[in-house]
Amino acid sequence: MQTDLAVRSLSALSHPSRLAAYRALVQAGPDGLAVGELRDALALPAATLTAHLNQLRAVGLVSDERQGRVIRLRADFGRMNALVGFLTENCCGGETCAPAAPGACAAPALNDH
Repeated sequence: MQTDLAVRSLSALSHPSRLAAYRALVQAGPDGLAVGELRDALALPAATLTAHLNQLRAVGLVSDERQGRVIRLRADFGRMNALVGFLTENCCGGETCAPAAPGACAAPALNDH
């Protein structure tokens, strides 16, 4: 992932409602959620949700598909993994680590002297 796209992706996620929407779509998995389901879960007005989703779509974090009268939203897991990979590519000084594991690459606690 290029630095510019990483910055724009992180910027898109930097609003509480957009982050909540994205996390809900990630949690929903590959089946995603209908727009109405996401709107109800977040308790956002339709126009507000649309504006937030447009920013997530613009950086490729979210895609949608019309299924009859329903628009189904999905997190793009490939893009999410590319962003996480960008953030962790230099993790642990280049050593192999598991950044998703609790405590991996974490600084020692202050009372661990």
